[in-house]
Amino acid sequence: MHRIHKYQLTDQSGWDVIIIGGGATGLGTALDSASRGLKTLLVEQSDFAKGTSSRSTKLVHGGVRYMAQGDIGLVKHALRERGLLELNAKHLVNKEEFIIPCYDWFSVMKYLTGLTLYDWLAGKYSFGKSKFLSKKETLSLMPGIKDKGLKGGIRYFDGKFDDARLAINIAQTAIEQGATLINYMKVTNLIKNKDEVTGVEIEDAITKDKFKINGKVVINATGVFVDEILKMNNPEAKKMVRPSQGVHIVLHKEFLDSNSALMIPKTSDGRVLFAVPWHNHLLVGTTDTPLNEHSLEPRALKEETDFILKTAASYFKTKPTENDILSVFSGLRPLAAPTDSNGSSTKEISRDHKLIVSAKGLITITGGKWTTYRRMAEETVDLAIKEAGLNAAACITKDLKIHGCVTSHDESYLNIYGSDRKHIELLIKENPGFGEKLHPEFPHTVAEVVWSVRNEMAETVEDILSRRLRMLFIDAQAAIEMSEKVASILASELGADKIWEENQIKIFNTLAKGYIYHIEKKEKQAALAS
Repeated sequence: MHRIHKYQLTDQSGWDVIIIGGGATGLGTALDSASRGLKTLLVEQSDFAKGTSSRSTKLVHGGVRYMAQGDIGLVKHALRERGLLELNAKHLVNKEEFIIPCYDWFSVMKYLTGLTLYDWLAGKYSFGKSKFLSKKETLSLMPGIKDKGLKGGIRYFDGKFDDARLAINIAQTAIEQGATLINYMKVTNLIKNKDEVTGVEIEDAITKDKFKINGKVVINATGVFVDEILKMNNPEAKKMVRPSQGVHIVLHKEFLDSNSALMIPKTSDGRVLFAVPWHNHLLVGTTDTPLNEHSLEPRALKEETDFILKTAASYFKTKPTENDILSVFSGLRPLAAPTDSNGSSTKEISRDHKLIVSAKGLITITGGKWTTYRRMAEETVDLAIKEAGLNAAACITKDLKIHGCVTSHDESYLNIYGSDRKHIELLIKENPGFGEKLHPEFPHTVAEVVWSVRNEMAETVEDILSRRLRMLFIDAQAAIEMSEKVASILASELGADKIWEENQIKIFNTLAKGYIYHIEKKEKQAALAS
């Protein structure tokens, strides 16, 4: 089974659509394209959702902040897409109650009015009606917030999800619709015939095999890396993207002591901050820091984590400290670059997506957000069909269920697998050893690792602990403690030797240290002292 999808390449004389990038936008585009009957190939240089698409605030939302900025059209479209996602991925997208604590009566009126409009814009896709809560009701729902001066709260509803798991399920759905998807396959160059892009040159990052693949249209959906692809076509191409960094920290859930999420509508620098219950922990973020460079593993700046801790401390009864951070992770938003390249504020950069024909045979899609991935994909494939003269059916993704979609009513953490849950449970039934826990403090089992390798294209320890089980993002130290067992299971499943296994542990543990904020800080202090 190892790298089996790769070998489908040699059986193809050419593709209708070649997509570069396996994040939310690329995966959604592959699904849309394949479901219309187009011969579709997607290649991703690392693992699916390795970059921005696994590092979100875990919200499926219209964007309250964008409404405050007057971008009503973007909010309305996003709220519609939020509703469609909740219908088509019920196992992963859930309605979440959010509470805005108000410490003056003007805030009560302001936010209640704004959120009433937010509800109205959602129309038939509304998740629930916003309302004012008294001080007593607010503290009953969220006892972890400061009560001094509290007038009450505004309750509203939005969506919450697991981003990386949704990415994997979209990938599975695209494959079921006939697409070929390959992770760890890097585009090294574009194939051109004069000024027309006619395909891609690719290299398997694991086997080092190289291929030249022809396609009628190539779609550049590489997020913050779009400019690298554009420069393969034209070395003089102007930058399309200005990356913005968003940092999140993860704390023990007791800091908020609530099943509801906290929304802080205006921080000291005029931004929005969320504290969201996620995988039995508390996710707090995010920041919005303009950067001039990007990487697959961005690192949080001290001022960003300080900002999150300081803001949380002004709302939480118990102030979180650096030593309370279980994991800190950073994601880069691929925001459309402003016309003035000297602009430094991400507030001036478009949150909407940008879709352009970069050259004959090359389409670039960038910007946007997770919630609107489906609509972005539909528009991208519409343009590809038009530009390449492809014969395709109409878009069907509005009503297409995502792999795993099922409604479950019990409290098992395995619900996140949706309809695949029964297969994981069967693995344990057939081999009771697969029911062994990977860590005494977390519910994950050997069976989940086996399942991820056999059915979710996981190739490395990082794939498992970062994006399949999410442990690196929840508790980085616990993830390190699980790495040896996970590496052993992977080696057994993939037929790898002990050297590979030990190397995987070393690579992962080096990576994971960057997610442990207080350890990273102590190591730096020790280095400075010496």
